[in-house]
Amino acid sequence: MGLSFICLSIIFMQFAFSFIFNLTFAKFTASSVLPLCHDDERSALLEFKERHINRDLDAWKFDCRPKAASWKPEEGDADCCSWDGVHCDKNTEIINLSKLSYLNLSGTSLSGQIPSEILELSNLVSLDLSLNDGPGGRLELQKPNLANLVEKLSNLETLDLGDASIRSTMPHNLANLSSLTFVSLRNCELEELDFLLTRLKILEALVLSSNRLSLLTKATSNTTSQKFQYVGLRSCNLTEFPNLLKNQHHLVILDLSANRIHGKIPKWLLDPSMQYLNALNLSHNLLTRFDQHPVVLPGKTFDFSSNNLQGPLPVPPPETILYLVSNNSLTGEIPSWICNLNTLKNLVLSHNRLSGLLPQCLGNFGDELSVLDLQGNNFFGTIPDTFIKESRVGVIDLSHDLFQGRIPRSLVNCSKLEFLDLGNNQISDTFPSWLGTLPNSNVLILRSNKFYGIIKEPRTDCRFSKLHIIDLSNNRFTGKLPSKSFLCLDAMKIVNTSQLRYLQDVISPYGELSNDLIITYDYSLTMNSKGGMMTYNKIPDILTGIILSSNRFDGVIPTSIANLKGLQVLNLDNNNLQGHIPSCLGNLTNLESLDLSNNRFSGQIAQQLVELTFLEFFDVSDNYLTGPIPQGKQFATFDNTSFDGNSGLCGRPLSKGCESDEARANEDHTEGSEESLFSGAFDWKIILIGYAGGLVTGLVLGFNFSSVIVRWFLDKLGMRQIATRKKGIRRN
Repeated sequence: MGLSFICLSIIFMQFAFSFIFNLTFAKFTASSVLPLCHDDERSALLEFKERHINRDLDAWKFDCRPKAASWKPEEGDADCCSWDGVHCDKNTEIINLSKLSYLNLSGTSLSGQIPSEILELSNLVSLDLSLNDGPGGRLELQKPNLANLVEKLSNLETLDLGDASIRSTMPHNLANLSSLTFVSLRNCELEELDFLLTRLKILEALVLSSNRLSLLTKATSNTTSQKFQYVGLRSCNLTEFPNLLKNQHHLVILDLSANRIHGKIPKWLLDPSMQYLNALNLSHNLLTRFDQHPVVLPGKTFDFSSNNLQGPLPVPPPETILYLVSNNSLTGEIPSWICNLNTLKNLVLSHNRLSGLLPQCLGNFGDELSVLDLQGNNFFGTIPDTFIKESRVGVIDLSHDLFQGRIPRSLVNCSKLEFLDLGNNQISDTFPSWLGTLPNSNVLILRSNKFYGIIKEPRTDCRFSKLHIIDLSNNRFTGKLPSKSFLCLDAMKIVNTSQLRYLQDVISPYGELSNDLIITYDYSLTMNSKGGMMTYNKIPDILTGIILSSNRFDGVIPTSIANLKGLQVLNLDNNNLQGHIPSCLGNLTNLESLDLSNNRFSGQIAQQLVELTFLEFFDVSDNYLTGPIPQGKQFATFDNTSFDGNSGLCGRPLSKGCESDEARANEDHTEGSEESLFSGAFDWKIILIGYAGGLVTGLVLGFNFSSVIVRWFLDKLGMRQIATRKKGIRRN
């Protein structure tokens, strides 16, 4: 069984064909008793519609959206064979799709040997089997091998076998593919590639990333007749710039990232003859400087991050889109040319030795800027109040600098802002509750500044409803914890069980020519969690935390915090909080780190906290807590340091036992001794019961008998009448 589409020959059918490919693997043949439309086929079509049909189709030659609009999962329309644009039969297999020209099975979790049937698709112009690593391991080309595939598919123009296991020398017949313009063999366990560079005369794009190509450094092959437009040699163990690139004046994209290239960036790479070069990625190498000054960069996107570059910032052209130079040793101020970058999307200058005042034009890059990252430098002065119009910026990281003054109120115009980190500066201001009006605010870090005053409760509407992480630690905030504000943190009320994703900004400036061209800026932060400063180079979208440590908050922990069932990190240490630790904290069943140390809490530790089964770190040291420490589950993993400085606490893991436990132990010991003493002679329990019964009876009889004797004695002495008269006098 299979599916065939009207627009098969002109669009990529990744998910629509994935099940056909799997069926071919299994040598499955449909029988006449099976329904025409299988559940997996229906799901594949719906997923294809969601991921592809609804995308921007500018690059597609045919628009299938009108047909796909009728594809619905309702029961009454469950037979996908009746959907518009879909045809089913019982015998169609991938081998019978003889006119197929485009086949994209990238990222469909396939594994094992590629079936020989695919070699019968002689009309294929584009074949993409990349990014497959299914339950059975990587996709393999053994039988048939790469040479067989090249021999049969002689019309290929685009071939992407990225991440497939080839493990062979490169077949020489690859040079016979006269129409081949794009080859991606990244991470295919290849070594011998010199001939490929010299024989594929019309090749325009070559992606060989994540292979062992150190020999390319010394290659002196004559490649002047070739006109490469895209060369990807990421993670290839290169130590120098390959000589074969020297005469490639038609290069548009060059990726040499994540190698071990050291020394200077050569002049020929920055020569005006490289007029077509638009994207240059030299990140994660050992480069120290540029071989010419002043440095004027060609192109639109530059990534020089994570090297050892020194000197001033290299000058980019006005049409620059990405400017990434983080983690170097660059010095000086931000020059005035920064104001001319009107098309800039990402400006990342973090972790250098830059200094000076920020230019006033910083917020006027136009509508394109999405990432502004200047953290880890020596910038000082006030943050310019320049976001005077609606801005698309999603990330602003100005942490670990020397900024003073107040937070610029113009940030309220950044309606797309998700991430704001102003931590570790000298900013003096009250809590910016007005930032809560930003609809996408996800991370707010104001740690280690001079913020002061009371955090006021919201008057009417809730704010910060999408906030996942807030860090206000090491400031001078005072007053009560804002009880109503906790009720507004809707994103922290949900336990996120969806597929793990990371907070990031993804840019593909040259479309989807190759997965290597997708540039990712990952949001990152450092947060006090689980007893230390933890660095997240990538922030999972499920991470939630409230860090209010080292301030001057007082009063009790509001019970409203118990509604935040998705909360993972709660740090309230080093404040003046008091009262009992509320038992409702046991409702925070997703909590992994809880720090309440160095406060004035009193009373017992609530037994309900034992239910926090994900709790890895717990600290209530240096308070005034008393009574037994709860036992069992996660509490069995905490050591003495979690409870130090509370003289009234007792029980494990402390060496101080609880009095009730000691008394109970002594009673057990005494009873055991007496049992052994009388065992074999009497049943001590029976004797004890008899003794107790006799004692009670004797007391009752003794009391009655004594009363009779007293009355007789008084009568004889005439004292009874005297006593009676005295009682009457007192009553009168």
